[in-house]
Amino acid sequence: MRQWIIAGVGFACVSLLCVAARAAEPSLAELRAIAKEAYVYGYPIVDNYRVMYAYNVDPKDPEYKGPMNVVHSTARVYTPADKAIQTPNSDTPYSFVTADLRSEPIVLSVPPVPKERYYSLQFIDLYTFNFAYVGIRTTGSDGGDYLLAGPGWNGEAPKGVKQVIRSETELVLVAYRTQLFGPDDLNNVKKIQAGYKAQPLSAYLGKPAPPPAPTVSWHAPVPRAEERTNPEFFDVLTFALQFAPVDPSEVEVRARIEKLDGVTGAEQRAALVAGMADGQKEIEARVAITSTTADLFGTREYMKNDYVNRAVGAQLGIYGNSKQEAFYVAIDKDASGKPLDAAKQKYVIRFASGQLPPVNAFWSVTMYALPSRLLVANPNQRYLINSPMLPALKTDADGGIALYLQNESPGKDKEANWLPAPAGPFWPILRMYWPKPADLDGSWKAPVIQAR
Repeated sequence: MRQWIIAGVGFACVSLLCVAARAAEPSLAELRAIAKEAYVYGYPIVDNYRVMYAYNVDPKDPEYKGPMNVVHSTARVYTPADKAIQTPNSDTPYSFVTADLRSEPIVLSVPPVPKERYYSLQFIDLYTFNFAYVGIRTTGSDGGDYLLAGPGWNGEAPKGVKQVIRSETELVLVAYRTQLFGPDDLNNVKKIQAGYKAQPLSAYLGKPAPPPAPTVSWHAPVPRAEERTNPEFFDVLTFALQFAPVDPSEVEVRARIEKLDGVTGAEQRAALVAGMADGQKEIEARVAITSTTADLFGTREYMKNDYVNRAVGAQLGIYGNSKQEAFYVAIDKDASGKPLDAAKQKYVIRFASGQLPPVNAFWSVTMYALPSRLLVANPNQRYLINSPMLPALKTDADGGIALYLQNESPGKDKEANWLPAPAGPFWPILRMYWPKPADLDGSWKAPVIQAR
C-alpha cells in the first residue's frame, strides 16, 4: 500500500488524495511507451555507469583500476581478457581517469609527446557525449595543464592552466590513448603514461580543499548481459541521472522518465520490459542502416539529441571517438551482402596500390567476435593489422595489400597478412585516426570484403 509522508508522519493511503494519485498514475500502455523512450534515452548512461562502477567503485571487479580522480594506466594494448568495453581498440594502450567533479575541479597534466606519436584525451560526460579533446590533433604535442570543471563551478582559469574544459555532468570519464608502434616501443609509452597526472584544483593551487561532496551509496549496476531485459535498468538510470543536471532541451523527456520511479507491480514491471523490447527494436533498426560511426559520437550540439544514434553508438562500441578524431567503418557483410561467418567462409580485404586509408596518424583493421563485439583470442595473439605493421606485410605484384580474414592459416606464404577470425560470425572494424578530409567527405572509399 502506498504511504504518504506529511510533516514527517506516515499514514496509509485511504483518502481521496490517494484516489487522485492513483488516477494520475500512468496506464500500462503509457508505462510501456515511456519505458521505450527512457530505454533509448538511458541506455548509454546506464552502460557508461556500468563501466565507471567496474573501473572505479567495485574493488572485487576484475576490471577495477582504482579510485576516482586518479589516472590509471594500462601499459599494454587491450586483449580478449578486457571485457568491460565493447569493441576496444588494440592499437593504443589506454589510461583512464573517472572524474568526480562535485566538490571541485581537477587539473589534468599532460607531458610533452613526440610529434610523430599519436595521443589523445577524450572527455566523455555521463550521457556519453564527447565534449572535448586534448591531444596531437587539437592541442599539439607540447603538453600542459588543463582544468576540468563540473556544472557547478564558476571560477576563473588559474595561472598556468592552458584551458578550462567544462562538463555538463558531475561524473566524467577521460579516456587516454597513446600510440604504440610495436612491442619494442612499450617502454616509451610507459614513460609518457607516467607523465599523465590528475590532482584537485586546491592541491594544484596549494590551497585548502573545499568541503568534500556527500558520500555516495553507489547503486549496483545492471550486468551487461541483462541491460536489455532487466527492469532494474530504470532504477540505475534514475540513480545515475542525479549526477546530470537537466539540460533545458530535455526538461520534458526527463519529466516523463520520472514517472517510472517507484513502479513495482508485476503488470507494471512487465510493461517496462515490453517497452525495453520496443526500444531495442528501434535501436536495431537503426543499426541495420548504419555502416560508419560518423553520426554516432560527438558533442550534444553535433548529435542534436538524437537518442537512437547515441544508443546505437553505445551498443556497437561505447566511447567511440568523434569522427574528426577517429573515423570508423564497420564491415558486417561481404561483397554479396551475406553476413560474415568464418566457420563457413574465408575472406580477403584488398587495398589497391596507392589506396591505403588517408590518415594523419594511423589506421587499423581490428577483429571482433559476434555477438560479444570483443577481441578474438587466437594462438598468434594478433587482434589487428595496422599501418605501423606495413613494413612486415607482403605486397602484391602491383603494390596492393591483401589482408586475409579467416579462422585457419591462409598458408605460410600469406600468414604475415593474416588477421585471425573466430570460428563463427565476426565483425571487423577499420579505424582511421586523425582522418584526412578524403575519409570524411567520402571521396576515399573503403574496400569491400570478398569471400575467397
